[in-house]
Amino acid sequence: MTTYVGRFGPSPTGPLHFGSLVAAVGSYLQARSRGGRWLVRIEDLDPPREVPGAAGEILATLERLGFEWDGDVACQSRRSEHYEAALAALAARGAVYECSCSRKDATVAAAGDGGSVYPGTCRSGARVGAVATAVRVRTQPITIEVHDRLQGTLAQQLERDVGDFVVRRRDGWFAYQLAVVVDDHLQGVTEVVRGSDLLDSTPRQHYLQSLLNMPHPQYVHLPVVLAADGRKLSKQNGAAPISQKSPAHALHSALTFLHQHPPEELRDERDLDAIWAWAVKSWRPEVLQGVRARGWDEAVFARSSDGN
Repeated sequence: MTTYVGRFGPSPTGPLHFGSLVAAVGSYLQARSRGGRWLVRIEDLDPPREVPGAAGEILATLERLGFEWDGDVACQSRRSEHYEAALAALAARGAVYECSCSRKDATVAAAGDGGSVYPGTCRSGARVGAVATAVRVRTQPITIEVHDRLQGTLAQQLERDVGDFVVRRRDGWFAYQLAVVVDDHLQGVTEVVRGSDLLDSTPRQHYLQSLLNMPHPQYVHLPVVLAADGRKLSKQNGAAPISQKSPAHALHSALTFLHQHPPEELRDERDLDAIWAWAVKSWRPEVLQGVRARGWDEAVFARSSDGN
C-alpha cells in the first residue's frame, strides 16, 4: 500500500493564529491516524507580505504544541528550479502564454482570487514593449470535477468560471497554484487537508496536475474559522497569535472546533503526548461532512488559552 503523506503549508505573514492551528491539527490527525507521514512546508512566495522572523516563530509554536513533522521543513522560496521546470513543460505543450495586463488593465486581481474572470486579452500575444509580463495558463471549455472527502464533488468549467489564471506573476515570483502542485507531487503528498477557503482553487490545481502528467492527490477541506464579524479569521483581519502559555488549552479548543468533543480534563493536561494520543485514536473527520465554515469567539479562545 502507498504510504500516506500529508502536509501543512503556513505562510510566514505573521504568527500562527487559531484558524491556521485548526488546519494544522486536522491535517496532522488525518496523517497520524493513518500511520502516515506529515510534512511542513513554508509557503513563502509573497515577499511583500512576509513578516521577518515569522517562519521561525510558526515552527517554534508548532513544536511547543507538540507537533512532530517528518523530514526537513521545505521552503518554497528555495525551490524555484522545480517551478521553472514545470513552467517549461507547460510552455512546451502550448499551455501557457505571456500576459502584459496590469491588474487595472484586466479589471481583476489574479483570476479566481476575488476578482472577475480574466477576459483573455493577451491570448493572442502580449502587448509589444511591455516592461513586465505575467504567465497565464490557457484554460479550456471543459468541466473539471474534484471529489472532496468532506465537501462532496466540486465542478468548475475553468474557462467560463475562472478564466486563464496566473502561474508566474509580473514580479517574477511563481504563483501559489503552480508551486503547490509541483511541491505536492515532488514530496509525494497523497492527501491534501486544508481549509475550505481553498476549495475553489482545487479544480485549477487538478487541471495543472493533468497538464503536467502528475497524479491527483485526495482532498479534505476542513471548515474555516469565522470571526465575530463573519469574515474568515486571518492574519490580514487581525487574528490574535496562539498564546504560548497553555498549549493544552489551544489544542483542546482546536479539537472542540473540529467537533471532536475532547474530554474536559484534557484542557489542563500537562502531558501533550496524552492529548495527541487521545486525538489520534478518536479522530473522526466525517462529523464535519458538508461543513465549510464555523463561527468562533476568539476572545473566549484567547482567555482559555491564557489559562483564565
